[in-house]
Amino acid sequence: MGRVTLAPRLAAIMLTAALGACQGTFSASPEGIPVALESIDGAPAPIRTALAEELATAATDRKVDLVGASAEARYRVRGYLSTATEGGVTKVAYVWDVFDSQKRRAKRLEGSSPASVGSISSLDKQALAKLAQASMGEIAEFLSAAKSEAPATAEAPIQTAEVQPTVTSDEENQVAMQ
Repeated sequence: MGRVTLAPRLAAIMLTAALGACQGTFSASPEGIPVALESIDGAPAPIRTALAEELATAATDRKVDLVGASAEARYRVRGYLSTATEGGVTKVAYVWDVFDSQKRRAKRLEGSSPASVGSISSLDKQALAKLAQASMGEIAEFLSAAKSEAPATAEAPIQTAEVQPTVTSDEENQVAMQ
């Protein structure tokens, strides 16, 4: 009877191990894709600066290669912030437009979260960090998907195998023709 219960246990252990090995293999890393943060509109200068610093921290956490606005980048990001109060609840809304190197919008990311302040200029470090983490998480997901779907470019040409002539005997050619 010990053998009968051992097989299902082994199968369950092997299935668990196989599923565990799959974790993280479905998402590519956004590493190696330079992204420039060009602007953040809708917030006063001190909030823009503080949010940019939080975005840099969040980018490092997610292995996003955030570069300066004047640097060469595959993508450029422009952000927009606003607040709105509905039913007595104030929310901070954000929009991130991600543009490719041809200045075409590749993706628009947007969201909002409740805030305990009435205006953007009152956002504290904790609220900005939360906003930056959520925003960079979405940007990293986009970059990972774009990296895994991207066709080969001049920077990464398609590698082909070199054709090697094979020597075959007449007997092998006769078998292949039949």
